[in-house]
Amino acid sequence: MTTTAANGSSATPSDARTAGLEVMRSVMPGVFEDGDIDLRDGRLGEDLVEIGLVNVWGSIWTREGLGRRDRSLVTLGLLIALGAETELGYHVRIALTNGVTKEEIAEIIYHASAYAGFPAATAARTVAREALGE
Repeated sequence: MTTTAANGSSATPSDARTAGLEVMRSVMPGVFEDGDIDLRDGRLGEDLVEIGLVNVWGSIWTREGLGRRDRSLVTLGLLIALGAETELGYHVRIALTNGVTKEEIAEIIYHASAYAGFPAATAARTVAREALGE
């Protein structure tokens, strides 16, 4: 099976997986060893990480329309609005790698309080503080 990549070229799922690994390694330095890795753990839903690797990191984060810094800004806002605290913690650190400052992360949380609600923003502040070691 082939899919159409963001730039209009044909890409196979293995191409998207390879691209996804490249993006993940660059935004989370030192987390993933070099070479091909198996992200499955043999437990219920083990393919979920692989699905995310191909579909999110390999297909979405590699698109040309937004840079990684911009994608981090959007992702933080969305995760706050969704109340996705586990993912938010990872993405706070990823955002720093992508050039977002701590001050900008605070501003995203403040801004989210107006649109996603004060409880969501308070929870996001707690998660961000933990992720930043504060």
